[in-house]
Amino acid sequence: MDSAFEDEAEHTVSIQEYLKDVEEQELEADLVLGGDEGKECTYNNGYMKRQAIFSCLTCTPDGNAGVCTACSLSCHDGHEIVELWTKRNFRCDCGNSKFGEFFCKLSPNKDIENVENSYNQNFKGSYCTCSRPYPDPDVEEQVEMIQCCVCEDWFHEEHIGLDSSDEIPRDEEGEPLYEDFICKGCSAVCSFIRLYNQTILASGSQKDAPVETAKDKKVLSDMPLAGRSGKLENDISQSSDTISEPVCGGDSLLLGENSGKNTDSDQCITDANAPVTCVIGVNLVVASPVLECKPMFLLKNWRDVLCKCEKCSEFYEQKHIRFLLDKEDSIMEYEKIAKQKREEKLQQQEGAELTMLDKLGHVEKIEILSGIADMKDELRSFLGSFDPSKTITSADVHQMFENLAKKRRRVE
Repeated sequence: MDSAFEDEAEHTVSIQEYLKDVEEQELEADLVLGGDEGKECTYNNGYMKRQAIFSCLTCTPDGNAGVCTACSLSCHDGHEIVELWTKRNFRCDCGNSKFGEFFCKLSPNKDIENVENSYNQNFKGSYCTCSRPYPDPDVEEQVEMIQCCVCEDWFHEEHIGLDSSDEIPRDEEGEPLYEDFICKGCSAVCSFIRLYNQTILASGSQKDAPVETAKDKKVLSDMPLAGRSGKLENDISQSSDTISEPVCGGDSLLLGENSGKNTDSDQCITDANAPVTCVIGVNLVVASPVLECKPMFLLKNWRDVLCKCEKCSEFYEQKHIRFLLDKEDSIMEYEKIAKQKREEKLQQQEGAELTMLDKLGHVEKIEILSGIADMKDELRSFLGSFDPSKTITSADVHQMFENLAKKRRRVE
């Protein structure tokens, strides 16, 4: 009977644990929202590089629209909302033609449609190749998913196309050893990344891939061109003007025999008078590489390594993946900026409190400081006299404040 009563007893936490939990939740919210306090619609900021976006299934059940944080709070309060975390190059849709007669309360004057916005199945509340919702009501234990940095969809580990989850690069404690993930579907257009070999690719327990070590994590620009050798696929035509999509095949195109040649087809011009050999030695615009289509795990700062020559940049533009060159597009940079905003906000709050105190008269300052001291003494006395084996109830807290009020009245 006693054990059954203990199981039904209310779970208790210490004040320190509660405050720590609140702080962690606030930090997590700031990281997701990018420091956006949700007071103003972001529409006037245009297509933002990255921002938190929500889908309202009450207003747009087809999942063809997204709204910013402020609109999700002010315009869609009480609606069925899907939290999409962040989306790139997106402009708030709230109140445009997709919402029928519904108008945005914060920014009513909007274009009929945001033509540059992109929508995937996430806007309908579906994720992964299995198109299941998250959280999944048919699953008892929810498992974490991995987001592709290209299509921005989320995937269950067992559905990303690996033979085993052990192939996902992790340390001994299960923490990821990669910064970004590219899904199997997007690996086709991004197959050229395999030309960089293990320089930016993180390895798990793949049989044919060496385990990445700290010494191996060097940027490609630090490696001499002469030290990177390989061969080009014989059937790739260097004179073709047709841009072909990468085809899933074997690892037949390696980093670059042509990197040391000065042929016109392989040469990338960054300046009219100074022809420069492409880092990977392959003209991606003329012929896309034929490499295997498997999910890729990418090391920290991998974007910095990508070749930015004229031909490669043209290829990124044609394939609509130029954002890969933008460091501010990454989640890491987004969260870094969010942390900076959070620190600035906390500093401003502390400054405002000090400014308010400075504006008070001497007597008012003494009263406030005295009140704080009395509060600390009463709380210390309360906790010191309380039986630690018992649970603190709301009545106990009310009694503590009543004792404090009585003490203040006696002083006055």
